[in-house]
Order: sequence, then C-alpha cells, then structure tokens
Amino acid sequence: MIPDDKTKQMDTPTTAALSFPNVGVFSRLSPRTRALFMLGAAAMIAVVAAAWLWSTTPNYGILFTNVSDRDGGAILAQLTQMNIPYKNADGGTILVPAEKVHEARLKLASQGLPKGSIVGFEILESQKFGLTQFQEQLNYQRGLEGELARSIQTLAPVAAARVHLALPKASGFLRDKEPPTASVLLQLHPGQTLDRAQVAGIVHLVASSVPELNVKNVSVVDQHGSLLASQSDSVAGLNSSQLDYLSQIESSTIKRIEDILEPIVGRGNVRAQVTADVDFSNIESEDETYKPNQGQDKAAIRSQSSTESSQPGAAGPQGVPGALSNQPPAPVTAPITGQPPPLNPGAAATAAGANSHKESVTNYEIDKNIKRTRTASGQIRRLTAAVVVNNKPAEGGQGAGTPWDAKEVENLQALVRQAMGYNEQRGDSLNVVNAAFTQPEQATLEPVPFMQRPEVMGMAKEGGKAVLFLLLTAIVVFGVLRPALKSIGTAPTILEAPAEAAPAALPQPPANSAQLSMEGMRQIAKSDPAAVANVVKAWVGDAKG
Repeated sequence: MIPDDKTKQMDTPTTAALSFPNVGVFSRLSPRTRALFMLGAAAMIAVVAAAWLWSTTPNYGILFTNVSDRDGGAILAQLTQMNIPYKNADGGTILVPAEKVHEARLKLASQGLPKGSIVGFEILESQKFGLTQFQEQLNYQRGLEGELARSIQTLAPVAAARVHLALPKASGFLRDKEPPTASVLLQLHPGQTLDRAQVAGIVHLVASSVPELNVKNVSVVDQHGSLLASQSDSVAGLNSSQLDYLSQIESSTIKRIEDILEPIVGRGNVRAQVTADVDFSNIESEDETYKPNQGQDKAAIRSQSSTESSQPGAAGPQGVPGALSNQPPAPVTAPITGQPPPLNPGAAATAAGANSHKESVTNYEIDKNIKRTRTASGQIRRLTAAVVVNNKPAEGGQGAGTPWDAKEVENLQALVRQAMGYNEQRGDSLNVVNAAFTQPEQATLEPVPFMQRPEVMGMAKEGGKAVLFLLLTAIVVFGVLRPALKSIGTAPTILEAPAEAAPAALPQPPANSAQLSMEGMRQIAKSDPAAVANVVKAWVGDAKG
C-alpha cells in the first residue's frame, strides 16, 4: 500500500503537472526544441554583434601612399604606440580612421616620419673614420642630390623627384676644367602638369644650388620621358618662352577683337583667329659715315705746323784783283744806319747763290658719323586676322536672322583694324566675313529621377541597413526563439523537492489511476517522452524495492 501522505501529494492542485526532482526546465525539452532554442540564441547573438560592429566600425582614410618598407614599419610601430587602428593596402598605402588622419600626420611629422627613401645631408652625420677623399666627395654629392630632390617634391604637382649631378673632378689647369651638369627626373601626380614658369624655377633652383652650374646645363624630364627643359632649348628653333610670348600676342589680339565686336553683334556671335609673325632675332649693326668739309670758313682746324730753312751758297772769289786783295782787312766800325757794310764788293753777289725752304701744314677735322643699332627681340613683323560675324538675330529668336549690309560690315572691319593695331606698311592682313552660324543641337537635360538623386540614394542606403537589421532580428525572434519559448511555456512544470522534505519524496504510482485523466497523460507523454520515461523508471525501481 502507498502511504496516505503520498496519495495526498498526488491529489494536490499540482497534479496537473508532474513534479520531478533535480530536473531543470531545459532538460525536459525535446532534442529538436533544445537545438532550435540554441540555434536561435546563437543567431540572435550574431546579429547583435554584427550590428554593433557595423555601427562602431570607423570610416578609414588614407594616411600615406607609396611608403617604403622601412618607413612603413616605423609608421606602424608609432601608430601602435598611439593606439590608432590602421589597415594596410596595396601599393604601400596605410589607412587610419578618417577623423584621426590629420592628428596622426602631425604626430608622425614631429618624429620625422615618413623619412622617404631619399637620403639627404644626414648621411654626413654618420661619417666613419678612415674615409678616403673620394668617399667623402661621393657622400657629399649623394646628400646634395637628396636635398635637391626633397626641395623639388614640395611642389604641388610633383609626386617624386630624382636628381643626378655630374660634378667633374677639380683641376688646377683652366684648360682641362669642365663645367658641372645636372639631370632631374620628375614623377607628376595623375592629371597634373608643370607650366614653363615652374620648369624654369626647378632649373634655376638646381643651378643655384651647385657651384658653377649654368642653367643651360640642367635637363628636366618627366615620368613619360618628355623633355621639359634642356640646354638645346635656345638653339633648336623657338624656346618655350618665345612660344609663350607668341601665343600671348595672338590670344590678346583675339580678345581685343571680340571685346570690341561683342557689344554690337552680341555675345557668341563673333569668331576671330589671329596669326602673328614675330621676329625673335637679335641684330646689332654699326654705321660709320664720312662727309667732306664744307669750306674753309666752316671747317675746323685740328692742327697746323710751319717749317722754314735756309742754306747759304758757296763763297766765290772776293776783292779786286791786285794789291788791294792782298792787304789785310780794315778795322771793323759800327755803322750809323744799323746796317753793316759789306766786307767787300763781291759779298752781295756771293749771297745771291744761297738756298731757302719754307713749309706749312694745316690739318682740318673730318666730318664723321657713327651709328650703332640693336634691334629688340620679339618685334611683330606681320599680323594676319580672320573674323566671322554672325547674322543679326531674328525677331523672336527663330530663324537664321538677317545678314549685315556692306556698310555695316565695313564699319565692323574698321573697328577691328583699330583694335588689332593694323599696320599696312608692315603687310598686315584682315578679312571680316558675315555668315550665318549653325546652331548646335542642345541635348535636353532630363531631370534626375527622385530615387536616383545622390542624397536620396544615401538616405536609402542607410535606411536599408536599418531595415535589414530589423528583418534579421525579426526572423530570429519569430522564427526561432518564439517557437522555442512557446514549447517551454506549454511543457509541464518541473518542481524540485524541497531540501527539508523527507528522504522518501519520490513519487509513487497513484493508488487510483483515475485521478489522472488519460488525455492529460497522453499530452505529457507527447510533449516530453524523456521525462515520462524517467518517471516510469523511478516507479519501477521503487516497486522492486
């Protein structure tokens, strides 16, 4: 017989659900229900984790590109110390969160990163003892090339630069002295170009940094092999500055023509082309002209000299033949008239045989004219202009319009002559023609659909993310967790025996089987056959005992 207390226990209101000791709710579920519940819990955790990671993942921006391996390792080490997340991409690209790009660049720049693969004058800081003079000169040249390359890379269009210097060995003989030369290789950013002024600036930068380096000995080449500047620019044809000057003359003349005609014919109703013939030759000439003197009264005397000479003739026989000529001469007395008397009567005859010479030279200034002429480079030798004017606009803007009459075209041509600086003596040519312009068909711009607008697409993208997250959550909750929780709610409640209960607390077979309806037992057996099997096993064990 089963004790009455056990019978009373089975007759309590809790008989609608079996009471099993030390058995949890989860253990009473069927294997399928438990697997479904675990799968739903795992899926829910995965969805929540993915949504959290999705919302907390930052947008990455480019920190550096084309970083060498040495600089890349140093940069990553510093980013790790600064607790800044990073990513590596192909081509030596380092990515960091977009909001920390500028902060990371400033901190890395304070530490001298990235240094780049270019070696500057820091190579001289680690000089080893015992270097030869050749090695010292080589290190200096490498440092100078690196510093020049770094300076050129500061230009906005330049991505990278290399400089090669050819420095000849110093010689004490002027005859054997060779000038230094330099070559510059530039790698420009995609879509960037260098104008002539920037190329000239690079050339003068290199030439000014190397002693005795002439700008004509500097060559500049880009990554495509195009020669941007070389010493042959001033030899073969027109150089870059001359071409720019020629283009500037033509464009300025075209602008003057359009500015003076557009107020009359309307904007877009005039087309002009100008060709300029410019003389870039430098000519120096010197002309020296001599003219005859214009009479003695107007002539200027430069110098005058006069010479006079006399030579007495040979002395003949003097005196009267006889005794008087043999007597000594009489004493000399001073004459009263101041004229000494002849010594003898034959003296005058003897003086008649004397020779005399008189010469006078007068030098006059020569009329001389010297003219030195030096023509300026860039003089315009001829201008050729062609101008086309559209017809007068028709009323209402429809049709080809009415043409300009001959008088009006002549007036327009006169205005163009004044605007372009027409010079008939130098052979300028001008042709003004009136013709109807063909209007190009303008493609009608269709409005962008509402759903294709950038702002709408951005909002739709963000909204799609939220909808997708909610959809996944709903699938997990209503497809997996809800059926599992429902199975738990319909399962019989398991009550564990209290700790102070009597040791013989195991349920015994009921004395009256009619106390439990057969339909309830069937539902319990269907919902949790494992628990029913355990109860039956416990009953069998007690019956044997």
